[in-house]
Formats: sequence, structure tokens, C-alpha cells
Amino acid sequence: MRNRAVAAFILLVLSGLCAGARADDAVTVRLKWFNQAQFAGFYVAQTKGFYKAEGLDVNIQPGGPDFPAVQMVAGGNEQFGVTGADQILIARSKGVPVVALAVLYRRNPFVLFSLAKSGIKTPADYPGKTVGVKIGGNEELIYRAVLANAKIDKSKLNEMPVKFDMTPLLSGTVDVWPGYLINEVIAAKEKGFDVNIVYPSDYGIDLYADTLFTTEKMLEQKPDVVRKFVAATVKGWETAIANPEDAAKITVKYGDKLTYDHELAMMKASLPLLKPDSKPFGFMDEAGWSSAQKLLIAAGFQKAPVDLEKAFTTMAITTTAITTIQKP
Repeated sequence: MRNRAVAAFILLVLSGLCAGARADDAVTVRLKWFNQAQFAGFYVAQTKGFYKAEGLDVNIQPGGPDFPAVQMVAGGNEQFGVTGADQILIARSKGVPVVALAVLYRRNPFVLFSLAKSGIKTPADYPGKTVGVKIGGNEELIYRAVLANAKIDKSKLNEMPVKFDMTPLLSGTVDVWPGYLINEVIAAKEKGFDVNIVYPSDYGIDLYADTLFTTEKMLEQKPDVVRKFVAATVKGWETAIANPEDAAKITVKYGDKLTYDHELAMMKASLPLLKPDSKPFGFMDEAGWSSAQKLLIAAGFQKAPVDLEKAFTTMAITTTAITTIQKP
């Protein structure tokens, strides 16, 4: 009888120990593109233990054309992703139940730029020139919106489909390039080329860019995991913004071909886009989403409007902001 009591006590102790040593919740976040400082906040959160402190075991996976974040997360095997805000709305208009959690790049890094020696400075200089167009994505959406707002007749332009290799611009085959302030513009300057930049925001186009998202199912079944992941991610980004040099050092560990100087330049160019004003990092509102939806529908990229109240939630961001304020 005594032996049974001892055995029962040991089992009780062991079960308590197991409960106290529960495994972290394992989640995957699929980035929008290949590893680079554009996603530094995630690397910082992982390296500095912010995810671990929230009880999360986070697997950061690079994106790219072969691994589109919306499809990867909507498939059910991955829990979080980063994509353009436009892709959230387009996906929902097609019945894909993804939900935005936080806007990372509140100012869009997409620009149109030309080599300074071309003398092309504004869209008014585009007629008669060869303009590179990245077909089908938010790059084309923003480009066409700029032309419309600048009242430029596209029939007077020579449009050429392009991808990511800037050789056509640098060799003079293309006069205007669709690229990113935080990437291609930096790369052109690193190669010794001065550039003239057209900012879409100067023409009334200000579309939310990189956005953190999940699925309706994840929000319904594991809201606490969502809150913890967003809280740690926001902390990672706030830390990266406060110390871009350290963020760049951490970023280069995530890719064999990444260089500190380039990633630091990308990080510094990102700062005014990540935190353009005094609003908390990750901030988004219905006005911003409504503006994006109107732009998508007007351009024919989105066939019908979606319910914006279901397309994004500030639940996790609001909780994070309150927690940050209450901390001593």
C-alpha cells in the first residue's frame, strides 16, 4: 500500500514538472521577399529572445516569387505572413480569409526613378520615353495611378515589361525604372549612378505597403498566440528602428550574400517609411484601407469591394500599445 502511495506521489510530481515545462507554441512567419533588412524587425525579435519570452518558437521563412506569402499562409501550414496591403484586399475579394494585423511600412517604398543624366525628373518628362513596368502587382497599380493623377497619356509612352534586373536601366535601354527606395535606388547609387526620383505620394498615391497578416481561423482558435506574436514582432521592430546599426548587423546573419553596408543603407532608408509620424508602430485605420480599396477597384485590380471590418483587426496592436504604456 505504501509503495502505491509513493508511486502515485512521484507521478503527480512528474506531471506537474511536465506541465511547467510545456513546449513553446511553434509558428511560422512567411516573409514577403528574400531575407534582407526590409524584415529586420523579425530577425531582431528572434535574436534578442522577444519571441521566446512570449512562449513562441518562431520559424522565419523567406518569401519570393516561388513562395507567395498569402498562398503559403492560407494553405494552413503556416500561421503568419507579410505581404502588400493590396494583396490582402485582393485575396479577400476572391474568398481567401486572410486578415491584416499590423502595417509595417505605413509609407510605401515604391518609386519611379531615372538616371540623373537622362534629365527625366517628373512624369511630365515621360512621353516619348521607355518606361519599365512590373506587370500585375502593386508596382503596376501605383505606376498607373501616378500617370492618371499626373494626367499623362500612356499611349505616348513606350512601356516595356521588366523584372528585377536593373541592367536595362543602367545600360540606357529603359529610361524610367519601377523600383524600391530601400533597394534598387540604393543599388544604383552603390554602382555610382545618381538618380532622379518620382515619389507617388507627391501625386496623391499613398498605399500601405508591407503588412503582417494571419487567417480568420488562427484569430478564432489561437487569439493569445496572435497577440503574443504581434507584441514580440512590434518590439523587434521598435528595437530595430531605435538602433538601425545593430539591426543591420543582425540581418546579415540571415543571408550569406548580405553585406552590412547595404543592409544598413536599406535600414536607414526604411526609417521614415516604418515610422512616418508619432502614431504607434503598426498603426492602421479604416481610412487607409478604404483608400487602398478605392484605388484597387478604380484600377480594375479588385473586382468588388470587401467588408473592411473583416479585412483587418487592430486587436493585437491595441493590446500591444496598452501593454507598452503600462510598463514601468
